[in-house]
Amino acid sequence: MHIGVPGCGPRQHWSVYHDRWDRLLLLPDGRLRHYTISDSGHADEEDLSENHHFHDYKPGFYCLDKKLETDTNEITQFAIVCAPKISSGWKDTDFILRKIVDPVFHAIAIICYTAVAIIHFVLPQLRDLVGNIITTISICMVVMQSADLVRIFTELSSPLGFLIADIIMFISLLGAFFWLNSLGFYIWKTFRSRNVFLRITDGKKYCYYSYFVWSSTVAMSVLAIFSHFMLDTPNSNSIHKLQPNMVQGTAFGWLGIAVFFCPIAFTVFGNIYYYVATLNILSQMSTYGRIHHKLKLCFENFLKLSIVMTIGWLFLLFSWLPYKGIYYVYIVMNLLEAILVLYVSVLCQLKVRFLLKKACCYENCFCSLFRPDQTTDGPEWGEEMMAMNR
Repeated sequence: MHIGVPGCGPRQHWSVYHDRWDRLLLLPDGRLRHYTISDSGHADEEDLSENHHFHDYKPGFYCLDKKLETDTNEITQFAIVCAPKISSGWKDTDFILRKIVDPVFHAIAIICYTAVAIIHFVLPQLRDLVGNIITTISICMVVMQSADLVRIFTELSSPLGFLIADIIMFISLLGAFFWLNSLGFYIWKTFRSRNVFLRITDGKKYCYYSYFVWSSTVAMSVLAIFSHFMLDTPNSNSIHKLQPNMVQGTAFGWLGIAVFFCPIAFTVFGNIYYYVATLNILSQMSTYGRIHHKLKLCFENFLKLSIVMTIGWLFLLFSWLPYKGIYYVYIVMNLLEAILVLYVSVLCQLKVRFLLKKACCYENCFCSLFRPDQTTDGPEWGEEMMAMNR
């Protein structure tokens, strides 16, 4: 008999508690059988059979002990096990979707968000306050997708690395929604103001918004991490209890996730308020100036981004339910969210497409190979009109 945690190598340690969700049974040959009760939590010991989902751990890959429940003074079993290896069969649909399709879709999503950030950062005409906010949101989503990509391969990362990936993912997602909320506040405040010709520059306004957004993000993140380590109970310390396959979970407990996601829910309600209030202001306006016309386009983009990001966040919540089909839908929706953000921010905007065409074609030396008879010294009539409008 060995005392201590099992040697799992690169695989993770997982804590399993004998309760209404999980049942632990020590077999005569020394193996530990872990039953997962996903449909009902009232199965007795004699009712457990091979019809229930279970996994056997060989000796050396688990550590079994007893624990005292503080509420009921009942002695139950507790085990630290090594995360089971995922079946690598190419005929396994679940393996293909989770370990191949999902990482590929994450990589494509990272490319989409990176393209949005680069376009709004490189083009000088888009480097205003709205463009900087969209760039920051895209960078936050890139970091979030990268951290979520690490979380997919649970058997290749250490428990500490898995926890750090969770923290980075939640912080990035929280920052993205705070920035989206600040965009709605800026549009609403500008339409509400009688004098839109303020002397403050977009750079200073972006700094002011940055102070508020990042300080709020850091404060809520510190509170969530403190709640996870200090206030969360051991029995709720793993969301993978809701997932019988223990393939895609999170190392964060319910309390820490609630501290992260409650502010996101409040930002969603805040975005709804900014949309309704701004729409009422627009309905009362009889004339539009140049700045109001530009902000009206930004307001439409804000509405589309809010809908897309909110739906993506809801599917992230639904993916933790113990149903494979919901997680498969989340895999597709995660990619669709990135494509829609790229479409809303770049592809569907005539001004952005014109600026990209000007930057990539008229200022590119390779275009002269295909248009030797055209000169690129002076701007065309459409470019002069665009410059006058700016």
